[in-house]
Amino acid sequence: MKSISETGHVKNVANFEDLISFCTAYGVNYNPTKTTIKLGALNALFTSAQGTIALVTTTKNAFDNVTGIRQTKFAPLKPLATKVINALGATDALDTVVKDAKTINRKLQGSKSNSKTKTVVTDPASETPSNSISTSQQSYDRLIDSFGKLIDLVNSETSYNPNESGLKVADLTTTLADLQASNTAVINKYTDYSNARIERNNIIYTNVDSLVETSLDVKKYIKSVFGATSPQYKQISGLKFTKPRL
Repeated sequence: MKSISETGHVKNVANFEDLISFCTAYGVNYNPTKTTIKLGALNALFTSAQGTIALVTTTKNAFDNVTGIRQTKFAPLKPLATKVINALGATDALDTVVKDAKTINRKLQGSKSNSKTKTVVTDPASETPSNSISTSQQSYDRLIDSFGKLIDLVNSETSYNPNESGLKVADLTTTLADLQASNTAVINKYTDYSNARIERNNIIYTNVDSLVETSLDVKKYIKSVFGATSPQYKQISGLKFTKPRL
């Protein structure tokens, strides 16, 4: 699909408003029989399109916010895991237990979260690669999985009972729950954002009576009423409506 920026969506809606303004100014001369291009229907469609643009903005802001929070919460995780390994090494744990813990920690340290998650989205009408958010999400899932396994291991070691706050099993479990909640918040907000974009695309582009298709019908009607060389048609013929290529 051909890409189109957020500015492109807004421009399409703005041009549609201009189109409605011209049609309104034609007065009684604008009197189509087709229901979808009557002024009432045009104004309703414009309102819906505006609403979808606003909803995309709102849900994107919410998604960006929780993504930033998640990045902040996950930032101390790898150093914390290393501290746990060192604390385990200072106990009576068998070498095999410490070795298993280090193996888990290597996996955890190697799971690099995507620092660009905040600006990475999956949009059927944007320039962003569709697998970017999925790849980033999987990296966070792996971090959570590895940290959970590390907690299970040290919890099974009876000699692991550090005095330091934050390293105790109860504290680690609380940290894990906080990370899981933060990750879930990102997933949920991304779902809201993705659904908002789908609705925007339906209203502006893909529905049979979408904004773009309706604008073409309005242009055809004006051309038929006033003529291809008329000043009225010249008023609206230059209004561009960019549609992603499916």
